[in-house]
Amino acid sequence: MRDLRTAASAELFYKRNDPNDKRLGEIVSSDLAYYEEAELVILGCPQDEGVKRNKGRLGAAEAPDAIREQLYKLGVWGLEPVKLFDLGNTRTEGSLEDIHERQQQLVQQVIKEGKRLIVLGGGNDISYPDASGLALELPDLLAFNIDAHFDVRADSPRNSGTPYRQLLDEGFLKPETFFELGFQPYANSPIYFEYLNTLGVTCIARQDVQKQGITSLFEKLLKIPAQAIFWGFDMDVLSAADAPGVSALNPVGLNSKDALELANLAGQDKRTRVFEISEVNPRFDLDNRTSRLAAVIIWQFIHAFIKGGS
Repeated sequence: MRDLRTAASAELFYKRNDPNDKRLGEIVSSDLAYYEEAELVILGCPQDEGVKRNKGRLGAAEAPDAIREQLYKLGVWGLEPVKLFDLGNTRTEGSLEDIHERQQQLVQQVIKEGKRLIVLGGGNDISYPDASGLALELPDLLAFNIDAHFDVRADSPRNSGTPYRQLLDEGFLKPETFFELGFQPYANSPIYFEYLNTLGVTCIARQDVQKQGITSLFEKLLKIPAQAIFWGFDMDVLSAADAPGVSALNPVGLNSKDALELANLAGQDKRTRVFEISEVNPRFDLDNRTSRLAAVIIWQFIHAFIKGGS
C-alpha cells in the first residue's frame, strides 16, 4: 500500500484547537499505525489525464486537496463516534492506465479489509478502477452513475468518457443492476443511449429523477438485492448555480438538496462500499463553492453512515 499512494499534506488537516468547537480535521487520522481500526477511508486520485484525452478543460487534478481543505474545516456534530482515516492520494506518475492500476489495487485492498471507501477525484475515469476494484472483491454489485453524461464512449484509449463502457464490456457491472441517473439528453449521443438500452441498462433523465424525487426513486432501487453498492457521483450532474467549478458546466441539473438526499441514502445503506465524487474543477470554481458543496456532501454521507450503523 505504501508504494501506491502518498500521504496528504498535514496543512490540509484543519485544527481550531478549541475543545468546545472541534473540526473534522482534528478527529480524522492519517497515520498508518491507526489504519487497521478505521471504518471509513478517504482516498484521493489527483489527476485529469482522462479529461485531457476527452478534450475537456483541465483542473480536476487539484480537486482532492481542494475538497479536503473544505471538508476538514467542518464541524463534528454527530461524527465523533466514527473511525475515519485519510489514506492520502494515489500516485499519479506514468500513464492513465498506470494510475488506474494503482487505484484499482488500493480500492480492492481497502474493500478486502472490510472498510468503506470515499474516493475524491480527479476525472470521472476513476469510476473504472473504483468500481472494478470493488467488484473484484464483491462481484454481486449494484451500481449508480449519477451524472449528466453516460460515460460509455467507444473511444480508445480510455478517457473520462469511457469508464462505464469498460466496466460493462469487461463484466464488472451487470446491466440489470447498473443505473444511469440524471443524464441530460442534450449532453449525450443517441448512439450511446441505444447501446445502454440494448444491454438492458436503466437510464433515467434529470427531469424524471426530479419529477419522481430522490428519496422516492431510491426507495425502489435500493430494494434490489446486492452484496455491495457503488455510487459514482459526478458533480457536473448538478446545476451550475450550485456547482460552477466542474469540468463540464451544466446549465440545468440536480440541485444541492438532491445531492444531500443522495448522500444520506448512500451513507445509511449498509451495503454501500464505495462512494465516489468526481469532476470538481477548482480552477473554474467561485469562492470554493463547488469544493465546499462536495465537502458537505461527504459530511452528510459520514453522518448518515453513523446514523445507519456500520
